Amino acid sequence: MEGALRGWLEQATGAKRIDRLERIQSLWGGYGELYRAHLTGAAVETAIVKWVRPPARRGGDASHRRKCRSYDVETAFYRVYASRCGDEARVATAFGQRARENEWLLALEDLDAAGYPRRIRDPRGAELEACLAWLAAFHARFMSTSPDGLWSEGTYWHLATRQDELEAIRGTALFDRAPELDRRLRQAHHRSFVHGDAKPANFCFSADGRRVAAVDFQYVGGGSGMRDVAYLLHGSASGAAERRALDFYFEHLRASLAPLPFDAVGVEEEWRELYAAAGSDFDRFLAGWRM
Repeated sequence: MEGALRGWLEQATGAKRIDRLERIQSLWGGYGELYRAHLTGAAVETAIVKWVRPPARRGGDASHRRKCRSYDVETAFYRVYASRCGDEARVATAFGQRARENEWLLALEDLDAAGYPRRIRDPRGAELEACLAWLAAFHARFMSTSPDGLWSEGTYWHLATRQDELEAIRGTALFDRAPELDRRLRQAHHRSFVHGDAKPANFCFSADGRRVAAVDFQYVGGGSGMRDVAYLLHGSASGAAERRALDFYFEHLRASLAPLPFDAVGVEEEWRELYAAAGSDFDRFLAGWRM
């Protein structure tokens, strides 16, 4: 990391110096790197640095434009909305953000050090319930909030951004149903923010697996919370287990909405009706993506 960027990180975190940068992983598609910075003289000993620099070989295709826009969205989320999430929808504290042409920098709280050191590939029982409780709190927190600076419609698979995948399934029942599924989800009366990529890999778990914090807000935006819930449960819960998971989510959503001026009964009625549509909409994307 160049000296100028070390200087930016020192300023963002209040550190006297950056002792060591530990590379954690590359970002999807070679778009950058994730580091753990070891600090001296800051309020924290470590911080996470997300340094995005899209590869020069990429052209102006739709996928590349969508990816670059996602980093603008994530930067906006941490700058404007992250501090409003509260303990029940825990996210990393943002120490600083910087967006320049073809480069994005985020300096974030190290959630491992904050008490969320575990990653669970296939959460079950209390671990899955922790993810559902997080989603319920997040959806309640941003109910009826305009997603200014974010995606107007959250998730990376909604129909408007996946026309190539739709064309790939032309002639199928999912192709025929796609516009109606999309219309129902987009025109939901009760809208909130959706995380947009609420898979297990984007939750950090406490040591006992009963609390989570979420990461990766590149596809956060407006929508029905059922997009997140159907995505999280896709392929991991069915039948009675799926019904129990959905009931657990709505129990926590009602509790989170109780002190707020919203019609919790109306939200639940509408969103339960949309759950199957949200699952089928994700199936539509997967069918085209796998072709």
